[in-house]
Amino acid sequence: MTDALHIVVPGQPVGKGRPRFTRQGRAYTPAKTKVYEQLIGNFARREMETAAWETTPLPVKLHILAQFEIPKSWTKKKKHQAVLGELVPGRPDIDNIAKAVLDALNGIVYQDDAQVKELSVKKVYGQPLLVASVELV
Repeated sequence: MTDALHIVVPGQPVGKGRPRFTRQGRAYTPAKTKVYEQLIGNFARREMETAAWETTPLPVKLHILAQFEIPKSWTKKKKHQAVLGELVPGRPDIDNIAKAVLDALNGIVYQDDAQVKELSVKKVYGQPLLVASVELV
């Protein structure tokens, strides 16, 4: 088992949606969130198989990079500012991106997200993708 696992999920990152409630008052996760968390989990499983990584009971560091597509409607000046990192992507909120990734990797990469000792999340413009790097501590 290697010390680090790098999971790359192509496409626009999706943040964890607010829980929804049935008429009976039961909470459930929105479909868009569920699908995205399953997608992250599938890419994580593939990467774990390639890296001979087992679900770890050890503490981990998790670094998340969320890259968002630059809107086509923006001016050349604004697109250039986005490439230089002068503009920060708005929605989804950074904490919702972290929650989606933490929940998606729960029970797959680590036994419980309580094992995450250190977390960093960065939002930038670029090729739309999400990179989650997990390191054993």
